[in-house]
Amino acid sequence: MIELRHGENGVMHQSFSGDVYNSAVYLKRCFDNVECSIVTAVGQDALSDEMLNTFHKADLNTELVFKHPTKHAGLYIIKIDDKGERSFTYWRSDAAARTIVNFLNDDVLSKFKSGDMFFFSGISLAVIEPEARPLFWQKLEQLKQAGVILVFDPNYRARMWHSEADSKEAFNRAFGLAQIALPGIEDLEQLYGLHTGIDVIKFCQSFDIEEVIVKDGPNAVLSLANNQIEKHEITPCENVVDTTSAGDAFNGVYLGARINEYSIAKSIALAAQAANITVQHPGAIAPKQAFMSDMSALLNT
Repeated sequence: MIELRHGENGVMHQSFSGDVYNSAVYLKRCFDNVECSIVTAVGQDALSDEMLNTFHKADLNTELVFKHPTKHAGLYIIKIDDKGERSFTYWRSDAAARTIVNFLNDDVLSKFKSGDMFFFSGISLAVIEPEARPLFWQKLEQLKQAGVILVFDPNYRARMWHSEADSKEAFNRAFGLAQIALPGIEDLEQLYGLHTGIDVIKFCQSFDIEEVIVKDGPNAVLSLANNQIEKHEITPCENVVDTTSAGDAFNGVYLGARINEYSIAKSIALAAQAANITVQHPGAIAPKQAFMSDMSALLNT
C-alpha cells in the first residue's frame, strides 16, 4: 500500500508498506541467497508504477505482481503517539490487491508450486474480496498438496472485517492449513480472548501446525515444535520510535533463517534483533544501511 506518515511541521512523508511486503524486504536483506517473490495486484497509475519500482529496488521477484486495468493501489495514513505506538486510517476499498485471486489461474499456480514457502496473513485474508476466499482456500490446498509450506501470521485488524464471526471463520481455516504459525498474543487476545503465550500455544495445538512461534512485543518468545514448548528470552529495545513493522521484520528474518536451516533458537534471536532495529526508525522499512550495520554482527556469528 501507499503509506503516508506525519512528519514535522505538518509535512507528510510518502513511502510503500504492507505486512507481507515488509517481511519480504527484511528477509531479502538478511538472506540474499533466498529468492523472494511478492504476490499482489497494483493499478496502472503513476504511484503503482513507483510501487513496482520499489519492489525491484528491494530485489524482490515481481513476476507475480499483476496490473489491474481500472483499480489502483490502496493507501493509508499512519500516526505515531509519544510511546511509538501506531494507529492507521485506510483507503483500500477499491484497491487492486483485493482482486488478486482473479489472477491466480493454473499457470500462475504452477509457479507457486516450485517455491518452498507461501506466507500470508490475516491482513491478506481481510483484503481479499469475501466472495473470492473460497477459491483462495482451494489454491492454498493445492499448494500444500504440492509440498509448499504454508505460513500464517494472523495479524488481526478488526476494522477490516465485516464481523468477528467472519474473521474467526477465516482464521480457523488458515490455522487449519498452516504448517507454520507466527501469532502475536495481542492479535489473538482481541479475537479469541487468549491472554498468554501458553494460551496461544494450547489454541494452536488444536490444529495440525508443525511449528508455532508466539510473539509478545518486548517479552519472551515461545516456540512449539516436535511437541516441545520452549521459552526464548529476548532483549527489549529501550529506544522505541515506531513499532509499525516490528512483527513484520521478525517474521521475515525468522523465515529466512529457517529456510537456511538455522535452529529455531538462532532464528528467533536473529528475528528479535531485526525487530529491535526496526522500531528505532520511523516508518515500516528501516534504512537499509543502518539496519544491516546493526544486523551484520549477529548474522555472521
